[in-house]
Amino acid sequence: MKNFKNAIFYFVVTGGFTALMYWIIKQGKYLQESKTIVVSVTENGHWNDFLSSMMLNLHHPLAILLAQIITIIIVARFFGWIFRKIGQPSVIGEIIAGIVLGPSLLGMYFPEFSLSLFPVASLGNLQFLSQIGLILFMYVIGMELDLKVLKNRANEAIVISHASIVIPFALGVGLAYFVYYRFAPEGIPFLPFALFMGIAMSITAFPVLARIVQERGIHKTKLGAIVITCAAADDITAWCLLAAVIAIAKAGTFVSSLYIILLAVFYVIVMIFVVKPFLKKIGELYEGKKNLNKPVVAIFFLTLIISSYTTEIMGIHALFGAFMMGVIMPDITKFRNVFIEKVEDVSVILLLPLFFVYTGLRTEIGLINDPYLWKVTGFIILVAVIGKFIGSALAAKFVGQNWRDSLTIGALMNTRGLMELIVLNIGLELKILTPEVFTMMVIMALVTTFMTGPALNLINYIFKEKGDSIVDEMETISKYKILISFGNNEKGKSLLRLANSLIKKQKETTTITAMHLTLSDEMHSFNLEDVEKDRFSPIIKESQALKQEITTIFRATVDIETNITEIANNGDYDLLLVGLGKSIFEGTLLGKVLGFTTRLINPDRLIDKFTGKEGLFENSPFDERTRQIISKAKMPLGILIDKKLQNFDNVFIPIFSSEDAFLFDYAQKLIYNNDSKVAVLDANNQINILDVVKQSLISLDQKYPNKITLIDEKIIKKEFLSKQDLMIISLESWKALVDSRSIWLSRVPSVLILKP
Repeated sequence: MKNFKNAIFYFVVTGGFTALMYWIIKQGKYLQESKTIVVSVTENGHWNDFLSSMMLNLHHPLAILLAQIITIIIVARFFGWIFRKIGQPSVIGEIIAGIVLGPSLLGMYFPEFSLSLFPVASLGNLQFLSQIGLILFMYVIGMELDLKVLKNRANEAIVISHASIVIPFALGVGLAYFVYYRFAPEGIPFLPFALFMGIAMSITAFPVLARIVQERGIHKTKLGAIVITCAAADDITAWCLLAAVIAIAKAGTFVSSLYIILLAVFYVIVMIFVVKPFLKKIGELYEGKKNLNKPVVAIFFLTLIISSYTTEIMGIHALFGAFMMGVIMPDITKFRNVFIEKVEDVSVILLLPLFFVYTGLRTEIGLINDPYLWKVTGFIILVAVIGKFIGSALAAKFVGQNWRDSLTIGALMNTRGLMELIVLNIGLELKILTPEVFTMMVIMALVTTFMTGPALNLINYIFKEKGDSIVDEMETISKYKILISFGNNEKGKSLLRLANSLIKKQKETTTITAMHLTLSDEMHSFNLEDVEKDRFSPIIKESQALKQEITTIFRATVDIETNITEIANNGDYDLLLVGLGKSIFEGTLLGKVLGFTTRLINPDRLIDKFTGKEGLFENSPFDERTRQIISKAKMPLGILIDKKLQNFDNVFIPIFSSEDAFLFDYAQKLIYNNDSKVAVLDANNQINILDVVKQSLISLDQKYPNKITLIDEKIIKKEFLSKQDLMIISLESWKALVDSRSIWLSRVPSVLILKP
């Protein structure tokens, strides 16, 4: 009855007011008779009017900006993905994406399309949005700096850091002396030009360096701590120097700039001794709370904007104010994490790519159209590498580091990346750098960042110690080693229980290693230890409950599936256990369309198609990461489809072919270590004619009487499957199971898919 009343009310209200609007509009037509109405009428018809309206909408500034953002994000993510695949920081790919979309490629070969996508009138909007992205990014960079590390290792770090600034700065000033006459803009004095060349040579990309250190797994070593500290000190010093250089450039002379520099010093004092205690007090008040309320967040963001505004009107750029605001944030990990999470995704994913493209639009490789100009570019690169790489390495050697560590520090400090582009764009905006010099310096930034990875590999190869880990290998050569790789804690605990069930009574001759890898662009150097503790705490508690000792591996990476298999392959593990992930493309129509498109353009999938591996994955629940692990793993692999696996009392093993004989090895481990009962199904009625399978089954039954049961498929009903704790099946037989008996998967609690 209530629903009927609601329906009557709905139709009366909507119908009545619709009729009222119709009557008002009809009456309004009589009013227009007293006014002169101009109606635009075209001879082309309504369809052409519609097309004209659409074209007008397409050229609206907002539509152009949104089209630019869509294109930029897609191209930047694509190039970033390519460079991650070849072991390079994604920032290089994003910078190159900007150059590709600029006049160097798109503008050269498709000028009309480039002009329609990036009309000159729209570049102002792109610039302002990219500057907002840079302000937010520099705020995050400031928060990522751990000043406590500087206090602990100040002596060595400051010597190396300042040497890595002074030496390239001096070489940059010297380089300016030789290129000033030919390349300096008209009307620019030598002092600001020379200082800008010096600061451009001195920059180190702290965020890129920190991620490389994490990905290489050296963040816990003394070397990692030193290089992170050096980079942090370098960052603070370089940005202070940049502020001074900008002040001198805007003032024209050093004496005139003293007013700006003194004002900047006063600003820094106010930020440290007035603003920082105020923010610290707020942080302490809200430290114990799970969430920050909006007024508190508003206070911090407002302070960020005021700080950026202050340094901008002072003449030392808004980015310095954002960086300074990040540095003085409350030294509370949770507090900083909240703001980093709020800011980083918007700045890094949405706004920073706009900066790369804006830089790319100003980078014209075509300007370097003469052998002489390429020689100058090469000389700039040489000076940059000698000053930063060699200068840092020599300073590190002087303070007592060995040659291997010294060269490693030099290679890492030579990374420039995004931070260099920020400096160069400031120089171009101030008209200190010409487009030619700007393009040369962008090429230098790309080369010095790109060479970091290969340089580190070469250093490690040259100084490779042949005696490393020989003793460890001798000690563990007879041990059965299991590596479990987990994403979330619940899967990690299930994998640990599974690994423990295979070796429970053989702990003296076995080892279990638990590994968690995370994407490096989701990590921050100041809270690595907290993140690691959070990830492994539940796993360690579970291991204590099982009375099972474990070794842990925690690492940041740009390519999780590749690193999982590399660690497993290089570590001589006897078994790799992983949990099954979920594909983002399943469950919706759009997801399936995107998934199909991804399969068409994914090089890994194309390789699988040509090599015949694609057939293994048809109709399977494997996500893309699991597929890659399967294709790259060179040791036995287990994939757990986990449904809260707790016990191993009843195990079900279907046998489809002679290739499944190896499954009895795992059945034996479960029986010996857990006293499990194993039900074996002869799926194709071939056990009696398959000698390998038959002999394995007889041998196992003789060794463990009453533990093996050969069952008929007729008894496999819902009740039987629901009583099983685990089903074990080979990867080769997986497709047969999915094709002919997929209903089993919904009834059995958990499944372990094994690849020999």
